[in-house]
Amino acid sequence: MKVTFFSIILLLSTSVILAQKADYSTLLIADSLMQNANAVIRLEQMDIRIESQRNMTFLTKKVITVLNEKGLSAIDATAYYNKRTSVKNIEATVYNGSGAEIKKLRRRDFNDVSATADGSAIFSDSRVVYLDYTPVIYPFTIVYECEMQTSNTAFIPSWMPLDCFYVSVEKSVLNVTFPSNLGFKKKETNFQGFNIKTTKDTPTELSYTATNFPAQKREDYSPDYREIFPKAMLGLDTFNLEGIDGNAKTWKDFGLWYSDKILTGTTEISEETKAKMKALVGNETDPVKKARIIYNYVQQKSRYISIQVGIGGWKPMLASDVDRLGYGDCKALTNYTRTLLNAVDVPSYNTILYGDRTEKLNIAPDFVSMQGNHCMLAIPNGKDYIWLECTSQDDPFGYQAFTDDRTVLVVKPEGGEIVRTNVYSDKINSQISHGNYAISEAGELSGSIAMVSKGSQYRKFHLENMPPTEKEAHYKEYWSNINNLKINKATFLNDKEKVSFTENLEISAANYGNLSGNRMMLPVNAYNQFTDNVKRIRNRKTPFEIKRGSYDEDEIEVKLPTGFAIESLPKNFELTGKFGEYKTELVKKDDNNLIYKRSLFLKEGLYPNKEYDDFRLFMEQVSRNDNAKIILIKNQ
Repeated sequence: MKVTFFSIILLLSTSVILAQKADYSTLLIADSLMQNANAVIRLEQMDIRIESQRNMTFLTKKVITVLNEKGLSAIDATAYYNKRTSVKNIEATVYNGSGAEIKKLRRRDFNDVSATADGSAIFSDSRVVYLDYTPVIYPFTIVYECEMQTSNTAFIPSWMPLDCFYVSVEKSVLNVTFPSNLGFKKKETNFQGFNIKTTKDTPTELSYTATNFPAQKREDYSPDYREIFPKAMLGLDTFNLEGIDGNAKTWKDFGLWYSDKILTGTTEISEETKAKMKALVGNETDPVKKARIIYNYVQQKSRYISIQVGIGGWKPMLASDVDRLGYGDCKALTNYTRTLLNAVDVPSYNTILYGDRTEKLNIAPDFVSMQGNHCMLAIPNGKDYIWLECTSQDDPFGYQAFTDDRTVLVVKPEGGEIVRTNVYSDKINSQISHGNYAISEAGELSGSIAMVSKGSQYRKFHLENMPPTEKEAHYKEYWSNINNLKINKATFLNDKEKVSFTENLEISAANYGNLSGNRMMLPVNAYNQFTDNVKRIRNRKTPFEIKRGSYDEDEIEVKLPTGFAIESLPKNFELTGKFGEYKTELVKKDDNNLIYKRSLFLKEGLYPNKEYDDFRLFMEQVSRNDNAKIILIKNQ
């Protein structure tokens, strides 16, 4: 009986130990969470303790099972720190697919580097600790834990239980504690349709629990994940930033505080520099023309260096330091330009926003908090503003390469103002082309084309500074419909005054006309075919978005080979719908000369998932007609 009793106790103890070790076994992950997943968040818990206006602690625990190489980015074991933010503890433990521990990682095993792009000494207190783990085999699980403390209570991280595609979530927890007198606030978006429970919501506590989020596939034309996944923004009316107390319930109050407390004292420059600016503008009295001169000076003199978001603080470098060193981040260069403009009596305002080349992310107008990842300059021009991207050495004056059509915060001495930046409407984003091509009796194509781009399509002006090999690669991808393509000549005209970019190209290609017996077949549209495949998606989950509208118009002269007669020509075609307009026309001048005309107008917009098939069919008709062919027959 004693042997049996102790055997049972031993068996139970062993089972408990094995069960503990098996907690991170991949066999415990539900099948529904493995589908479409590169990684599974087994647990992510963030505890935010706001002790006072000047003291906040973050405790993070994250258990991530990485299923393949693409899932490595889901680990995100990264901590930024500086003189006001410290990393109290950071560690990780690695388990194999069975849940057995294989490695323990302490802080010394993490990389600790400068958070600046070039390690500039002026920003030496801004650093990042991160884990760069190379797995031996997949799957594996990492348990990452980090404790941080900061006096910057202006930044409270948002809670996003699902923050990328192809990652599933077993459980995500947020716990926030805070004093009742600091004006804690939250803004919930996209909670509907997800398993999220608010477990606490009192004057001093907030808790959310999210469970069982299957991995979301990124469907073609999907909106940015930040626009469709659940998110809770968090903030305080009474906060501290870089050692400076703030209190702001409205954007006007916030802008007034930021102007008075953060920007004050950063705009001093030498009398010599002031005199130089006045000499540059000379007798010019027009504020816009003076701003052009100063902007050009900044572009020639300074260069941009990157500081990781959230590290450099929101107080810019002194303008005198930028003037001396010739570089700075977006805050510093914007503030420097503002200082130089002030020297020639041109008013301007620092502007906070989200800068992104693909997504139009907005400052939330109805939630006053520290938002944004970028800074630019606003110059009042009547009832509107001229927007200057001060980090660029080649953007035209007033052109918005990645800051258009979004809400931003303009910081004025009298307070903050939420404004929408310039909108490059659909037809402004144009590419107008005129060209020609000739087909030889052997099917060889030779031709030339001039393409003039404006609006958001002007962005391609960076082509003129590309190395020759990269230019060639660009055009071979752009004209992927032309096999054996040769770029014989490429010249560019970048008109910064009109913000228009012209590409002049001469090309050739063997076998563009396909010979078969006594017939030759060739696509009439050589220069601007829509070749993308809009995939068929059954049971589409997300809405779809045409992120930028555009208008392309082409007129191409086509010279057919001698010794051939026209057997068949594509018919004229016209298509009008909710998503845009498309039209082709083929004019026969004589037996050997044609004029091909084409226009395609796409409307920017966010559309419901049920309309995706209509959009796919619209683009399918465009693609099919873009590939319409001329059939020639050899004269007998």
